[in-house]
Amino acid sequence: MPSASTRVPPPERVPQQERSRATRARLLEATVECLVEHGWSGTTTTVVAARAGVSRGAQLHHYPTRAALVTAAVGHLTERRAEELRAEAASLPTGPERLDRVVDMLAAAFTGPLFVAALELWVAARTDPELRDALVPLEARVGREMHRLTVELLGADERRPGVRESVQATLDLLRGLGVANLLSDDSARRTALLLTWKRQLATILEP
Repeated sequence: MPSASTRVPPPERVPQQERSRATRARLLEATVECLVEHGWSGTTTTVVAARAGVSRGAQLHHYPTRAALVTAAVGHLTERRAEELRAEAASLPTGPERLDRVVDMLAAAFTGPLFVAALELWVAARTDPELRDALVPLEARVGREMHRLTVELLGADERRPGVRESVQATLDLLRGLGVANLLSDDSARRTALLLTWKRQLATILEP
């Protein structure tokens, strides 16, 4: 029998709270991946649970409905993406180049997997009352946060006439260009449009 000095200590138990957090994270990541790959119709709770390596019971415990699961996934990853954008912006230059880089960063966000997943939900919510009820308040909050983030990254002064509307027009333009890019590569037209808009936006935001 090994002595107390040589006895291997038992493995540390992971607290329940941490296990729950890890389970939710796997579910949310898997949900967005499924939305991108399979669309709304193919993103069932069973498929998501299997992809996340989580039992059906655990999935239902954390997110009892598909609407709750998918809206939580988009909300969670939107917040994470906003944090990543802030981190990227920390290395951006000051001066005229900053506006160009910020708009390009936001444009990339509106062509990435998270945008594709969100778009799947917008279309499905048109005819799914349960999903719509869950999605509308989330989209309102995400819209406000994205506007606030854009103002922050651009260093825009919304007290000046036309600035708030121009920031929102930038987001609306990027969203529309993201939709246009879904079915075919629209990069050439998008680049030309953004170049023109950047010039106008720089004039509007000039102190």
